[in-house]
Amino acid sequence: MIWPFDEPSRRNIAARCAAFARLPESEPARGLKRAAVAIALVEAGDAASGTALLLTLRAAGLRAHRGQWALPGGRCDEGETPVMAALRELHEELGLEPGPADVLGLLDLARPLAVLCTSTLHFIADEADPHKIIADYRDHMAPGSYLAISHGTLEEDPRGEGDKAEGVYRQASSQLHVRSLPEVLRFFDGFELVEPGLTWITEWRPEPGTAPTGRQHSMRGGVGRKP
Repeated sequence: MIWPFDEPSRRNIAARCAAFARLPESEPARGLKRAAVAIALVEAGDAASGTALLLTLRAAGLRAHRGQWALPGGRCDEGETPVMAALRELHEELGLEPGPADVLGLLDLARPLAVLCTSTLHFIADEADPHKIIADYRDHMAPGSYLAISHGTLEEDPRGEGDKAEGVYRQASSQLHVRSLPEVLRFFDGFELVEPGLTWITEWRPEPGTAPTGRQHSMRGGVGRKP
């Protein structure tokens, strides 16, 4: 699905953020510091004028989470609001110069939310420990939050299409890492799977009268709820 990068989409996002109830700000617990991250959307630059989500790659020299993809952000400096800190981090990490008028809204991680990892985790190598990445997200999600995942798997591939796809991506900047069904299921540790569970994405609550496209058994998908 391509989300258009246009004014109606901007208004839609702003309205949804405005409807997202936020808790009053409080002082962080002892030993912790306030931080902010930015969900930055830009025009993808493709023919469809779609929207792209910006991520940063953590430096290999960091003590924690090195080499992992992350949302741009960091701690709030003295006297900074979360918005000021997020805008500063966007400039420092990505060279962007957004202003307050570019902020469409604020989210509160103390409230239930949804994390979407659709067709992304199979681009993360085992060495980067993608299961720990999801576990870190889970540990910061409020009860009642949801996790949605779709992932290429190593099953029902008599023609070797998975090997062919991996071969194509070996020439690309992002390598493809398809996984076994138990490995994909591990991403939902700590979540309660929503019916119909981890199934082929063409069979996960399909719209009535909608015919599947492409290979029907190439990718698994599921939704989990944090209790």
